Amino acid sequence: MSAQDIYCKMTTPKLLISALLLCIALAAQAQAPRVIPGDERTEVYFPLLEGKRIALFSNHTGMVGDKHVLDILLEHGLRVTAIFSPEHGFRGQADAGEHVSNSVDKQTGVPILSLYNGKEQKPSRESMQKFDVLLVDIQDVGLRYYTYYITLCRLMDACAEHDKSIILLDRPNPNGHYVDGPVLDMKHKSGVGWLPIPVVHGMTLGELARMVNGEGWLTQGRKCRLTVIPCLNYTHATPYRLPIPPSPNLPNMTAVYLYPSLCYFEATPVSVGRGTDKPFQLYGHPDLKGDRYPYTFTPRSLPGAKNPPQLGKTCHGVDLSGLDEEDLRTKGIDLTYLIEAYRDLKPTGRRFFNSLFEKLIGVDYVRAMIEQGCTAHEIRARWQQDVEQFKAQRKPYLLYEE
Repeated sequence: MSAQDIYCKMTTPKLLISALLLCIALAAQAQAPRVIPGDERTEVYFPLLEGKRIALFSNHTGMVGDKHVLDILLEHGLRVTAIFSPEHGFRGQADAGEHVSNSVDKQTGVPILSLYNGKEQKPSRESMQKFDVLLVDIQDVGLRYYTYYITLCRLMDACAEHDKSIILLDRPNPNGHYVDGPVLDMKHKSGVGWLPIPVVHGMTLGELARMVNGEGWLTQGRKCRLTVIPCLNYTHATPYRLPIPPSPNLPNMTAVYLYPSLCYFEATPVSVGRGTDKPFQLYGHPDLKGDRYPYTFTPRSLPGAKNPPQLGKTCHGVDLSGLDEEDLRTKGIDLTYLIEAYRDLKPTGRRFFNSLFEKLIGVDYVRAMIEQGCTAHEIRARWQQDVEQFKAQRKPYLLYEE
């Protein structure tokens, strides 16, 4: 819509002011320079790879325009000797938590060494002998329980042990504009929580990797040789729409923005929409009743959700897929959905929380406060000191303006 079109439709001063503000916002957006991820800066990192055996840690998100970074490397004669793949596999099609075996990439013939095969917690000594430098290009979403950064930490540990260098091609964090949630109590360290950081840490993978090195969070406090290729034209305030879904059950930005608020349902009997066309955009359960739960859905077996919670059962719940994206982006963690479902299912006598909950939320007191009847606002106030302390702690490692 042009400024002239908007003007012609406005008939009151208030509407004229609104139209003017809209035009200013649209003009500012049009003039904002495009964010350039690190992997597009080939002129910076290609010279660092010349003559080296390269292992690539990436998946389906490692795209440079319409080509995968692997193809770009091979087209320029660079020697890729191995691929390390995370949860969901190199092509991003496996279920959450599904073990993925070693294989060979059918399109290039490069061996794929799975780091999510249910066996090794880190690469084998044999795997580490296959390369000189590890190149990292993978899209994260900035949450403590999103496992790509955990795989990166394990690779950093192995590279420090075997004296291998890492070049990390940084990407924007779609949840990089805020910090929220309690810092992980390390007694709850697990495969869905690896570092003493808040649920939403507000850092890119490059910044987080710098912090891991700087804070001595690798085994025995050692450091790896790390080079981060930063994004251009990016700040932590820059809205960034993911061009590719980072995993099967985060298909769009609504799901990405709701994920910090809805993931805790994974530690309850409530479905969060896996096995539907709106994963992490709705929630429900067969025993939820009443006007608060007008939406019904039935989880099915689908690619990326082969055996979802409440498979084949009609669930009553809430559809959040129509909420305004900008409101969700600025809302932060909202435990209201979880608290309401807990209170409404409690009379059924059904056990609500399981032990995964503390691994996801990272502390003991949140479950206790919910069971004691505390509000989402009261619980969130409890972790604000964590947030402020972490923001000060992370500051030396930031690469982009806040």
